[in-house]
Formats: sequence, structure tokens, C-alpha cells
Amino acid sequence: MIKARKVLAMIFALCVCVVSFAGCQKAVSNAPASNSPKDKLSIVCTIFPEYDWVKGIVGNNDNAEITLLLDNGVDLHSYQPTAEDIVKIADCDMFIYVGGESDGWVEDCLKEATNKDMVVINLLDVLGDSIKEEQVVEGMQAEEEEAEEGEEEVEYDEHVWLSIKNASILCKAIGDNLCKLDEKNAENYKTNTEKYLQQLSEIDGQFQQAVDNAEYKTVLFGDRFPFRYFVDDYNLSYYAAFVGCSAETEASFETVVFLAGKMDELKLPAICVIENSNHKIAETVLENTTAKDQKILVMNSMQSVTGEDVGKGTTYLSIMKENLDVLKSALNSK
Repeated sequence: MIKARKVLAMIFALCVCVVSFAGCQKAVSNAPASNSPKDKLSIVCTIFPEYDWVKGIVGNNDNAEITLLLDNGVDLHSYQPTAEDIVKIADCDMFIYVGGESDGWVEDCLKEATNKDMVVINLLDVLGDSIKEEQVVEGMQAEEEEAEEGEEEVEYDEHVWLSIKNASILCKAIGDNLCKLDEKNAENYKTNTEKYLQQLSEIDGQFQQAVDNAEYKTVLFGDRFPFRYFVDDYNLSYYAAFVGCSAETEASFETVVFLAGKMDELKLPAICVIENSNHKIAETVLENTTAKDQKILVMNSMQSVTGEDVGKGTTYLSIMKENLDVLKSALNSK
């Protein structure tokens, strides 16, 4: 990790030298190519939920250039910034990132930022004491420990955006900071933030109603499980093959048998996976159940949203509404 940070720091230093000449841009941006970034508020977001929240808060006004770094479906946990990404961050007015272990590269970028007045929003810092450690529940396959002997490293669950309650807190923080950063458009940001928070509140209520009326109160994932914040919001129980940030792709025999046994015991109508899953683990679990006819359902964790998806109109709210339909199917036999 230290060597990687040194390399990133060297790359960043080179990028800063040519920042004024860097014209091309790989990441998704909402600004036309003919507009100079200096004429607009420049906001850089690492992941899709942040990007879409900012779009909702800025609204239709043409006063901000909003850039999404992870625009090609690369997972947060494996992303490393390109030279162009680093240049983009260096001179932006606002930079928003998750702040977990996967964002270890950010520290070196910010040390040498050319815009010393940059507003930096770390999602985990905003949420403070409400963030959760990675949790290994019964039957879950834990990753091999990589920490050196004598070290005990706490790993926090980074998937905070999957809680609509968290999203409300984070959007409020983003809106407040935009109002301070761009006072001329503060009323617009304030109005849009209030509207967006109302939309979040409405869908939060729909999720709660769906859970209250559900036949079952447990979800089971034959996959990684990035939905811990989400299930905790609605007091749902869960079982899964791996934790949310796991790099594992093959489940052990013991894990498969345990999950299959839980499906039989609880008579669950479905097993869930996350987007882009090959369904292999889920299918193996089903083969080991008594019924063998349960549904395989996909819940979208928003970790693979691409620029193309954004162009087609995909939003944070549209994905959450799709997840609401999936959850209803996962918690009811009819």
C-alpha cells in the first residue's frame, strides 16, 4: 500500500505540472465540451450515487460541471485513478468521495491539490458514529486476514449510499456546502435539496411499508452483501456468502450447505444476488435446497453504473424503486 501511494504521489506531481494543458477528459461530465471549466463550479464525484445526488441538488442550472470518475462500471474496491482523473481532482471546487479503505489513493491527491479552497466531502466522516464495521454473520465465509501479526485493522462497511436514511443526511451536507461555496445560487440549491429530501423520504416510507406488510423478514444472498446499512434501516435479518467488500468469488462447501439449509428452514421464496453476478453461487445453493425452484433476484448496489446508464436516464431514485420491487418479491411467496 505504501509503495502504491508513492507511485500515485509521483504521478500526481507530474500531472500538476501539466494541469493547464490537460484538455481531454475520460470521466463522465454534464458540461458541454465548449464550456471552459473555469466558467463553472467544478464538482468531482467518485461514485454514481454522489454524482446523481449532486445533479439533483444543482438542478437544471448551467452553473456547475459535475464529473463522475467511476463511469465505466469499475468497482469502487478495485478503482485506481488515472493521470487525467488526478488532474481533474487537483483543481476542482468540490470533491466528494466515500472515504473508506478503497479510497486510500485520495490522501496523496489532496496533499498536492492546486485549489487550496477546495471543499472536500468524505461520506464516512459526514455520517460519523453511525458508520458500521464489516460484519461476518452466521454461515458467512470470512476472508483470510491480511493484517500483519499483532495488528487488528478495523474495516468499515463503505456501502453507506444504500441506506436511504444515510442518503438524506449526505444530501443535506452536500446541499449546505454548495450553498456556502456558491452563494449566488444558494436559494436554488436549498430548494432543490428540500425537494430531493422529500423524494427520499417518500421512497423510504414505501420500503418500510413493504417490510411491514411482508410475509418474511429475512433476505438471503448467494453473493457479496453490500446491503447491511439497508437491512438495518428496516430491521431485516440476512444471510450471505460474503461480506460486501469481499474479493472472494468461490463459496466453500460449508457456506453453500448452510445457505441452502437456511432457505429450507425459513422457506424463503428467493435468493438474491447483486448486479453483474454470474449467479453461480446462487444456483449452487438452490440445487442443494429441497424445493430447488426458488427465484433468483437481482438487487442493484449501484457499484457498476456506467456513463452509458447515466445517459439513458438511470438515477439513484430509479434504481431504488427497482430494488423496492425486488425486495417485495424476495419477502413474499406470491
